[in-house]
Amino acid sequence: MKMKSQAVIKCVLLLFGAILCIEAETIKQDKHTLLQFISNITHSHSLNWSPTLSICTKWTGVTCDSNHSSVVGLHLAATGLRGDLQLRHIARLTNLQFLVLSSNNISGPFPSSFQALKNLTELRLDSNDFSGPLPDFSYWERLRVLDLSNNRFDGRIPSSIEKLALLHSLNLANNKFSGEIPNLHVPGLKLLDLANNNLTGTVPESLQRFPLSAFVGNNVSSEKLAPVRQHTKHHHHHNRAVLVIALSVCSALLALLAILLVIIHNRDEQRRSTKEKPSKMRKDSDPSLGEEGGNNNKIVFFQGKNLVFDLEDLLRASAEVLGKGPFGTTYKVDVEDSATIVVKRIKEVCVPQREFEQQIEQLGNIKHENVATLRGYFYSKDEKLVVYDYYQHGSLSTLLHGQRCLKNRKPLDWETRLNMVYGAARGVAHIHSQGLGGKLVHGNIKSSNVFLNAKGYGCVSGAGMATLMHSLPRHAAGYRAPEIADTRKGTQQSDVYSFGVLIFEVLTGKAEVGGNLVRWVNSVVREEWTGEVFDEELMRCTQVEEEMVEMLQVGMVCTGRVPEKRPKMSEVVRMVEEIRPEKLASGYRSEVSTGSTPIGSLSGSPYIL
Repeated sequence: MKMKSQAVIKCVLLLFGAILCIEAETIKQDKHTLLQFISNITHSHSLNWSPTLSICTKWTGVTCDSNHSSVVGLHLAATGLRGDLQLRHIARLTNLQFLVLSSNNISGPFPSSFQALKNLTELRLDSNDFSGPLPDFSYWERLRVLDLSNNRFDGRIPSSIEKLALLHSLNLANNKFSGEIPNLHVPGLKLLDLANNNLTGTVPESLQRFPLSAFVGNNVSSEKLAPVRQHTKHHHHHNRAVLVIALSVCSALLALLAILLVIIHNRDEQRRSTKEKPSKMRKDSDPSLGEEGGNNNKIVFFQGKNLVFDLEDLLRASAEVLGKGPFGTTYKVDVEDSATIVVKRIKEVCVPQREFEQQIEQLGNIKHENVATLRGYFYSKDEKLVVYDYYQHGSLSTLLHGQRCLKNRKPLDWETRLNMVYGAARGVAHIHSQGLGGKLVHGNIKSSNVFLNAKGYGCVSGAGMATLMHSLPRHAAGYRAPEIADTRKGTQQSDVYSFGVLIFEVLTGKAEVGGNLVRWVNSVVREEWTGEVFDEELMRCTQVEEEMVEMLQVGMVCTGRVPEKRPKMSEVVRMVEEIRPEKLASGYRSEVSTGSTPIGSLSGSPYIL
């Protein structure tokens, strides 16, 4: 009996020794394989892959299993790898689970040798120069993350991706894929990005749960709405026709009423005294304001008798400087017997009076709940003023950045940030739909021109002012698209870029300075540290991380370097709406929750033109 026990123990020891020998041989082979790989490539960053160092504890980018018996991870992102590499060596690492070669300059086709990597769970080849079609993906049954974005892959997207039952994240954006999107039934898929390819057709039903940002930049359509019966559709069109007729009649009556009110108002203005009196606004704020005097004190209003004061009343009123920008100074003015207003004094106007008046009148006709109402204007040789409503809750800039140094500061929560971005997107989209042929450009989108309205949504101000003035100075160019050298040549695509920068500012909590914000966000995302992008004040609320990631994707699409591939603002509205459709698409029924923003602690809001 004793001899049998000893024999069993001896066999176990021999088996254990054999396993150790096999494990030692495996890690030895993996080390030899990687030394072969590195000896055949040109790389700009030194990798400390020395035969004398431990591969599992000393080699950069190499991860071994817990027993240090084999290589299971290879992370070589942004290590300067370039050219058509001998990637077949990597395919010999049969236990490899994680392979990251992102942000290099590797060229050539998709490595067919990778089919040998049966244990692969994460494959990232993004931001390289790979080209050609993709292979059959049925070889990687354990794959959870596949990122091939920002390459030159072409052909059709393989339907075999559907066989990746464990796939969680699929990113094929910014390639040259063509044809229709395959109907991928992958229930566990949480993140999808197919943006900026040459895809056509309809988004398949299995993928219509993803936001529109996942498909932007392709010639595809979405059929998210359930089909309706014919008689229901007919009834809907009938109701819409009746509504259009009713709105047309109402618009005509309102236009007639407005004309009558303007005539009456002009008569009243002619009767008013034109004698200049001392001005609190001039005395307390800017000594040069309104010095020309004379009889030309007429302020042109767009709202009939809603506001009844002239330049004399304005100059006499109590005023407070809210901010100074590259275009002039902005004041908060409390006019006697009238509402509090905002007066922007414009300097360096570069268009003649008639053109100035025509453009201002066009802007004054814009009526939308997410666009700050332009109430009126004043024009003379030495003075140009525009009058807006005052938003007491403050600007996005103040809410994001004001009083951050205070310990008891109430942070701007995600709910309010999302609402402000959504409202501002609707406002800019409406501005783009105005003018001759829908060609109007905002030209100066930034956080200090977005305000919190009474419903708790964003409201944009300053539309079209940039076209009236000389170019912005260099220090004010942070939000401007890279292709814009002169603000007078701004486009709707450049507005989309600026809006993308605004989204980054909302997500990061960092102020935009000189274009650094876009570069910083891109660098952090490229290094796979996406979580580091978000504002610390947002990271306290973990249940909205998925929504923040979706918003980040919208910002990335908006700030693409190719203007033609940026979405239209109407598409941006839909993309933001898809982040939380059950609320944002409901028609602004919700109000700002009490205490959700530091409104009560703010003494003023910077209106910087």
